[in-house]
Amino acid sequence: MEEFHQICGFPKVLGCIDCTLIPIQRAKVDEVAYVSRKGYHAVNVQAVCDAKLRFTNVVVLWPGATHDAHIYNNCSLKRALEEEKPDGWLLGDSGYACKPHLLTPVLNPANSSEERYNRAHIGTRNTIERAFGVCKSRFRCLHKSSGCLLFEPEKCIAVITACMQLHNLAVSLRLPVPHDTPDTGIGGDENHTAHQQAPSDDGNQIRRLLIQSRFSSMTKNTQSI
Repeated sequence: MEEFHQICGFPKVLGCIDCTLIPIQRAKVDEVAYVSRKGYHAVNVQAVCDAKLRFTNVVVLWPGATHDAHIYNNCSLKRALEEEKPDGWLLGDSGYACKPHLLTPVLNPANSSEERYNRAHIGTRNTIERAFGVCKSRFRCLHKSSGCLLFEPEKCIAVITACMQLHNLAVSLRLPVPHDTPDTGIGGDENHTAHQQAPSDDGNQIRRLLIQSRFSSMTKNTQSI
């Protein structure tokens, strides 16, 4: 939390979450399910990272056509956060529903406090996009510029998982980051359909209270956790 707070002053961040598409060859079974929103066959990988770009939780399972929110709603991490109710939250983009344990940007900020919240949120959440970019730079087989993984989905999943584990090892060993970090093809809410919030979703209330207490003035934005 302290390391995330140092980035843009966003408090109590447990991790940043997003999904990224890893291109694979045309699947022989359930081929249509692997066609991503960008038109190529892929596995949609969900990951959470810490402030040092290490992946702390990954879900390498779902075909490329699967929506990010569906992956999250069916993962064990969501269930654990709902049951344990930690004093903190993940940061995700507007493709996710705003929850007490997963905060999203304000889609149409109406005042300067909400704008400051959005800037801090986006600046902090960029960590997961950087983590994907560095991982794909280290293992170019994961990036579309290198074509695709030439295996069936099950083996592709094993390769992707191994690459992400090796990325974590490289971060822990402080190995240099390749200079030619590729564009990951994520990193913007334009790649997602904004999730329509349900009226009973108290994540919006948590977000409003946070904005009022921490982003209502420039001085409060610099408070310690």
